[in-house]
Amino acid sequence: MTMHIPGSEVFSSRPIDPDEFPRKLPASLPLHTVTQEQIDALDPLTYEVVRHRLWSVTDEMGEALKRMSGSPIVTDANDFDFAISDELGQEVQVGLYNTMLVGAVDLAIYWTLEHRTVTDGDMFLCNDPWVGGGLHQNDVIVFQPIFAEGKLFGWTSAVCHEADLGGVGLGSFSPAAQDVFSEAVPTPPVKVVRGFELQEDIADMWIRRSRVPLMVGLDLRAKVGANTVGRQRLQAVIEQYGADTVKAVMKRMMNDAEQRLRGKLTALSDGTWRATGYQDQSHEGDRGIHKITVAMTKTDDHLSFDFTGTDPQAGVINCTYAGMRGGVMLALLPILAADIPWSAGGLMRCFDLISEEGTINNATFPAAVSRGPIGPAWLTGSLIAECLSQMLDRSVEFGDSVQASCCGTHDTAVLAGMDERGEQPMPFINIVMDVMAAGYGARPKFDGMDTGGLNCIPMGRIPDVEMTEYLYPLLTLWRREEPDSGGPGRHRGGVSGSSAMIPYGTDTPIGLVVASSGKAVAQNNGLAGGYPGNTAVGIVARGTDVKDAFTAGTLPTSMDTVGGLQELRACYEQTVLSTDDVLYLHWQGGGGYGDPLLRDPAAVAADLREGKITTAGVTDLYGVVLGPDGVDTAATQARREQLRRERSVRSTAPEQTYAPMLDLSRAARLDDNLVEVHTDQATVVGCAHCGRQLGDARTDTALALARFDGPASAAGPQVTSDPSEYVDDPVVFRQLCCPGCWTAIYSGLVPADHPDHALDIGRLLPSTARR
Repeated sequence: MTMHIPGSEVFSSRPIDPDEFPRKLPASLPLHTVTQEQIDALDPLTYEVVRHRLWSVTDEMGEALKRMSGSPIVTDANDFDFAISDELGQEVQVGLYNTMLVGAVDLAIYWTLEHRTVTDGDMFLCNDPWVGGGLHQNDVIVFQPIFAEGKLFGWTSAVCHEADLGGVGLGSFSPAAQDVFSEAVPTPPVKVVRGFELQEDIADMWIRRSRVPLMVGLDLRAKVGANTVGRQRLQAVIEQYGADTVKAVMKRMMNDAEQRLRGKLTALSDGTWRATGYQDQSHEGDRGIHKITVAMTKTDDHLSFDFTGTDPQAGVINCTYAGMRGGVMLALLPILAADIPWSAGGLMRCFDLISEEGTINNATFPAAVSRGPIGPAWLTGSLIAECLSQMLDRSVEFGDSVQASCCGTHDTAVLAGMDERGEQPMPFINIVMDVMAAGYGARPKFDGMDTGGLNCIPMGRIPDVEMTEYLYPLLTLWRREEPDSGGPGRHRGGVSGSSAMIPYGTDTPIGLVVASSGKAVAQNNGLAGGYPGNTAVGIVARGTDVKDAFTAGTLPTSMDTVGGLQELRACYEQTVLSTDDVLYLHWQGGGGYGDPLLRDPAAVAADLREGKITTAGVTDLYGVVLGPDGVDTAATQARREQLRRERSVRSTAPEQTYAPMLDLSRAARLDDNLVEVHTDQATVVGCAHCGRQLGDARTDTALALARFDGPASAAGPQVTSDPSEYVDDPVVFRQLCCPGCWTAIYSGLVPADHPDHALDIGRLLPSTARR
C-alpha cells in the first residue's frame, strides 16, 4: 500500500514556526543555527558586505541558468527564479524574475525535510504543485541542501517553466481536463543528484515524458548547474566569513525585512478591503463565470487575507495552496515591499491566509491545475493588489505605490508540430511569449507603462521576432501596440499589443492550444473610477490568401486585409492551424486610474499623436475636442459637460433625500475622488470634486452613489468582443458616480450580480469612526 503524498495544504496558513518546526525533524539531521545574541552582535559593515555577497550569489545562479538553458522561456522571456534559503527553507534572498514562484519554494523544502532523507551532495527535483516549489506541473524546481561544519546550513533552488512535460494537451495544457490525470504527472521531491553526481536513471525517466526531451533535459542540467554555482559561491562566503557570521546575516536579513514591513503597516490605517474577480470559462465547452473573492484586513502590523466565498474548483482554472500564496506575493512584493530587500521568509511572517479547501485558488487533489499560475493565482494577485492599493491610496507617504491592475493574465497560446526546414523533420513546441508585452496599470501620478511587461516578472521580456522565426516554422505578419487598449482614466493604463503569425516552413498542420481569460469579464480593473483595460481576443483566420499576397508583393497589416473565414477562439480550446491559416492574438492592457473626464486634454492630444488612442477614444471616452491648432478648450469643456449629463440621464439615482455640501478645506484624502471630513458630530465621506456628502459613518453602510448598468460596449472601444460569445451569464459595464458632479467613482466590466464593494463605507473609514 502506498502512502498518501501530503502537500502544501497540510501546512498552517501561517508561516512555519522556526522554533516548533525543527522538533518535527529527525534527530539524525543536525541543523546549523545561531542565537539572537549572535545576530545582534553583527557589525553594520560585515552585515552589508555579506548581504550583498548573498545577493550576488543568487544573481550568478540566474546567469548560469540562462546561459545553460536552451529554452526561450528562460533565455528570452526570463520566466524562472532562484533563491537562497536558511536551514529550514525560509527564503533569505530571491531573484527578481517570476515573483509568484517565491510563494512556493519554501513549501517544497518544508515537505522534503519532513518526508525525505537529506544528505550532503543531494539535489531534489519536484514538479508537484501540492508539495510546492512551483504553481503547476510545468514549474520544475531543483533544490539542494548546503552543509557547513557537518550541519544543514541552508538551501539553494532554481525553478523555471518547462515547455512540455507530457499529458493530453500540447505544452501540457489540456483545455478539456477535469482532473490532474489528463495533465503532466506531478512528481514529489525525488533525488536527481546523489553524492554530487547526476542520477542518469532519474534523468532519463524525467525527460521521457516530454514531447521535447532535448530541451527538458538541457533545462534539467541547467538547474543542476545553477545550484552547483550557488553551492560553490555560498561555501566560498562561508569560508571567508565563517558559518556563524553568514547565518547570522541570513537571519537578520529576514528579521529586517519583517520589521520594515511591519513598520510600514503600523503607519497605515486599520480596516478591511474587499475585491472580487472572475475566471470566464473553466474548461473547453464551459460557458460559466467562476469567482475568487477576498477580504483583506489590516490590524496593527499584520495582514489577513480571507478567501472565504470563493467558488469550488472547476475545470483547469485551479491552483493549489502554493499558487494562492504565490499570487499574494505577486502583489505584496512590488506594492508593499518595493523599497524593502526581498527576504521573503521575513515578509511572509506579516500575513496569514484563510481559505476553504476545494476552491479554485486552494484546490485539492486531483484537480486539474495546469492553468494555475496564469489563471487563479494571477487573479488572486490582482485582487490582493486592488485591496493593497485601496489601503495605500489615502496615504501621502505610500501613495506612490498605488497601481491599477496590470494585464490580468498571460494570454496563453501553444503551437506544436513538425519543423520541416531542415534535412530531417523535428518536433517543436512554442509557447507564444509575445504576450509578455502587456500594459501596466496606471498610478495616481503616472500613466501605466505601455507594453511594459508582466507585473509578476519584473525582469521579463519578449523574444525577438527574428529569434522566434529562427527557432520555429512560423512567420510573424506584425507585432505592434494597439490603440485604446489601455484603460481610460485621469491617468491612462498602459496599452497592450497584438501579434499575427502564419505557419511557414512546414506542410503539416500545427496544433494549437488556447488557454486564456479576461475575454468576457475584465481582469485588468481600474481604480478610483478608472476604466478597465481591453478585453483579450484571439482569432484564427481560415484559408487566407496571405501567401498569394506575398507573391504579389504586398504585406497584410490588419485582420481586414488578411481575409479568410475568421473564427473567434474561446478562452479554452484546442484546434489546428493549416498552412494558409493566420493566428491573431490581442492581449490585455492595464487599468486606468481616475475618471477619464478629468484627464489633461493636452495628454489626450499627445496620446492621439502617438497612436495610444483613436479619434473615437478622444471624443467619447475623454471628452476632448481637437481643432486645427490643438485642444479646443471651450468645445472640450462643453463636450465633457455633455458626457456628464448623459451619465446623469442613464443612471439610477441613490435613495438620498438630502445631501449637505461639505467644507473641502477641512477634508482629508481617501482616494482620487473621495474625502473624509470630521465634524463635531460625525465622520462623513464626500466627493472631492463638488463637496457633496455621500455617506455618514454613524448611520450609513453604503455610499449614496448613482448607478449605471449597461451593455459591455458602453465601456468603450477597449471591449473587443461581445461577452455573450464566451459566457451565458449577463456581463455589464457598471459605473458608480457622484450624483452631484457625475464624476466616476467606480467603473468595471463585471457580471450583473457583482457585489458593489466600492459602495462600502467600511473600506474607507476605520471601525472607530463608524461607531
